[in-house]
Amino acid sequence: MKKTFIFLIFISLSISHVRAEIVYIDINFILKNSQLGKSLNNYLTKIENENSEKYNKIENELIKKEKSLIAQQNILDNNEFQKKLKILSNEVQKFRSDKKKSIENFKEIRIKKTREILEILNPIITNYVEKNSISIVVPKKNIVVGRKNLDITNQIIILLNNENKSLKF
Repeated sequence: MKKTFIFLIFISLSISHVRAEIVYIDINFILKNSQLGKSLNNYLTKIENENSEKYNKIENELIKKEKSLIAQQNILDNNEFQKKLKILSNEVQKFRSDKKKSIENFKEIRIKKTREILEILNPIITNYVEKNSISIVVPKKNIVVGRKNLDITNQIIILLNNENKSLKF
């Protein structure tokens, strides 16, 4: 993939009749520092904190129940102890299942909302490329060394922020 990419850049630069303008962009920086990106990050942080608080509370309750059951082990009849142990095991399994579903749901929300930002961002980049006669836009993560004036990240953030679009949470 990288060899093909480098080959395409080499070919585009070697064509003497065409002036190729190549720029780069840092999408991750845009997703973290644009207004839309910041609102998404704040929303995700809020969800993460709520889930963490919720599941820490449940986990602490389960630990208390476990300690209480262990303390009663010698007092309770073996059958009664096994019943309570089974109930506790079921609660632990439900807790783990709920927590796993919550984590998966969080990941889905993050992916979906990031995709929404990228769908808003794509026409902005396309329009910028057309207006400024740019031939190729390369992700910054694929650049080893590049002149700072070829980085269009900040211009795209400004354009994205001026769009006044919002995400529905």
